[in-house]
Amino acid sequence: MLSSLTARELRDKIAAGEITSRQATQEVLTAIDHLNPQLHAYNSIFPQRAIEQAEKIDAAIKRGEKPGLLAGVPIYIKDNMCTNWGATTCSSKMLENFHAPYNATVVEKLQAAGAVIVGKTNLDEFAMGSSTENSAFGPSKNPWNTKCVPGGSSGGAAAATAARLAFGGLGSDTGGSIRQPASLCGIVGLKPTYGLVSRYGLVAFASSLDQIGPMTQTVEDAALFLQVIAGHDEKDSTSWPDAIPDYLAELKTPMTGLRIGIPREYFDVEGMEPEVKAAVQGAIDWYKSHGATLVDVSLPHTKYGIAAYYIIAPAEASSNLARYDGVHYGHRTHTPQDLYDLYAASRGEGFGAEVKRRIMLGTYALSAGYADKFYLQALKVRALIKKDFDDAFQKCDVIACPTSPSVAFEFGSKGDDPLQMYLCDVFTVTCNIAGIPGLSLPCGFSRNLPIGLQLLGPTFSEKTLLRVAQQYESAHEWSKKKPGVCA
Repeated sequence: MLSSLTARELRDKIAAGEITSRQATQEVLTAIDHLNPQLHAYNSIFPQRAIEQAEKIDAAIKRGEKPGLLAGVPIYIKDNMCTNWGATTCSSKMLENFHAPYNATVVEKLQAAGAVIVGKTNLDEFAMGSSTENSAFGPSKNPWNTKCVPGGSSGGAAAATAARLAFGGLGSDTGGSIRQPASLCGIVGLKPTYGLVSRYGLVAFASSLDQIGPMTQTVEDAALFLQVIAGHDEKDSTSWPDAIPDYLAELKTPMTGLRIGIPREYFDVEGMEPEVKAAVQGAIDWYKSHGATLVDVSLPHTKYGIAAYYIIAPAEASSNLARYDGVHYGHRTHTPQDLYDLYAASRGEGFGAEVKRRIMLGTYALSAGYADKFYLQALKVRALIKKDFDDAFQKCDVIACPTSPSVAFEFGSKGDDPLQMYLCDVFTVTCNIAGIPGLSLPCGFSRNLPIGLQLLGPTFSEKTLLRVAQQYESAHEWSKKKPGVCA
């Protein structure tokens, strides 16, 4: 079974001619056929195209060519990244039949690196949610316990990685949508610094917060994927212009003089499960026992993070989603009475309840007489949260804390209370607000469900984050555990 290999190991075996990309791709497609009806990790699968791509890679290797860093590796992308093949739905009826005329920059980079894209994964509609219950096409399920959510919004991506239905892939993170499902599904998820990875071709939710990043089985694979997708893109005006470092070169070099910041605000949160706190504390203690210095840091404006996020993100969503009006593209109602009815009915039929809720919240926050009171105040809080992190990183190299206050919860347990659902992101939203990188990796289990450790760093410190995470991962077996559905 090739599923026991990491993406890097598989790539090396394909390059050495020990196995073919076609074999690996066929094994992944067979696993998808077997498990996707149960997990609904994928919205769409491209078996014929994937096999053709794999055969091209195999032929290139036989000719002695070096087709790229991910040559022959079967992967996925989240279904909110544009491709000029297949549909790009964002798990919404609004875009159910939308076919993009171009590829996202990250898709172009993956293809140039030789990756074989087998399908697009399920998500909360337009990436708005923490459980994948908001998908218009039905929820994804957690491979560790199918009665539980896989997290969101990149829940399908996390489930696909955990169940070995690909060798990793790409998710997007606006307020924790890579890291929270990574925590709940026991995989590695990295939200890069804002601007490090191009957003061109990512369907926008909240443009100042969105970022694409890898979701993988191991830290090394996350570094490998980041190496492929990071870098300047002239098509994205927010793209960072500097050259990127070699994330793999020193990945396994031990850290010396490591200072880990412990934010008290992230450990005294109402509703955090004791087992989560204990597992994260255990990981921190491990770092201390291996030479790290623990430093108490304070992030005093953390308590305003959720409130600020749920003003800024819906405000930007309200603006971004105004383009879906039933005229230009997307869902269009069949029997409009007039132009107003065309707009209203098309949007009413095309958008789900959570998307409508956030559009209304954002529209209200931006409306005349309220923008100063809500939106501009939230932007001021954003600046204070960013300063909190800047001050903390004067004292430490990375910050360690939980990724999620709980392990995966059962379907329906939070759906009737949006505020309880929003609190699932209490440890992740400030990372996006500040634009810094964050990484989640497994650090334990509770009730046979994974627990995630979150590492946060200063802007463009991905190389350090990956090395620190690699230290812990290499000394533990968490990433090697497989959910029962893989048996």
